[in-house]
Amino acid sequence: MEFTGQVPRRRLGAAGPEVPVFGLGSWNTWDRMEMDQAVELIGTAVARGVNLFDVAHYNFGPHAENAMTDVIFGKAVREAGVRREDYLLCGKLWLWDYPKVSFAEQIEVSLDRIGTDRADFVVAGDFFGELDVRSVVADASELVRAGRFEAWGVNNWSADDLRLARGFAAAEGMTPPSFAQLKYSLARRSVPEGEPYGRLFDEGLGLQASDVFEGGILAGRLHPQRKIGADPGGIRDRIRAAYPAVEQAAWRFGAKPAQLAVAYCLLHRAAANVLFGVSRLEQLHDNLGA
Repeated sequence: MEFTGQVPRRRLGAAGPEVPVFGLGSWNTWDRMEMDQAVELIGTAVARGVNLFDVAHYNFGPHAENAMTDVIFGKAVREAGVRREDYLLCGKLWLWDYPKVSFAEQIEVSLDRIGTDRADFVVAGDFFGELDVRSVVADASELVRAGRFEAWGVNNWSADDLRLARGFAAAEGMTPPSFAQLKYSLARRSVPEGEPYGRLFDEGLGLQASDVFEGGILAGRLHPQRKIGADPGGIRDRIRAAYPAVEQAAWRFGAKPAQLAVAYCLLHRAAANVLFGVSRLEQLHDNLGA
């Protein structure tokens, strides 16, 4: 199953930006490629309309990896000849060391490493435990006013905290989070498809699906050798056991399991786009077939 046209675009939440239905992530991707491969992949993606890049500085909490993936992306996008106005940049604001390390400091360092002066939107996450949600809203809104980005969302927040953030922003005339980046896959569905988030989606919140391959398991790599995302609920072995059913369902559609995994998430009523990481051009072409 192949796709040869321009990918469609959707709005990332009722008040959010318009984005392509696919976006490319940066964790364990750009730093696993040779520079010429990264340049070719970026050029091909943008030519097909996949011009959203989720790029983070991985240096906080469990992501304190001193990774160079963001620096490599910045160099590759320039070598590919892609102008800043021709792609969308989604950054990350980490909450692990917040507010000790401010959002203003984080975005300054992150954008400098990429080699640009602004993002289009950012995602605030991850956190566990207590968080001053009102301060997060105020600090993110201040950076919107300063022109560092135009919109923001959250990564794996509880529905209650997100509702508090949106209500506080509305009451104070601040910029609310317009989308949620959530773990979502054929086999990990309860949060994006559950009632608490469902009410937020009814109110115009957008969904950005991430980890749709469960670290590669739902694409057929049942025992990934590299570091992959967290496993909330400890269900990864059950997901491995479910893979044969995914493979059979994909076969009935004349598709590959990875294509089915992406297509399923795009059917969610609030889904604007799906983020995935690819380190080879053929993976990009496969995923476009979704």
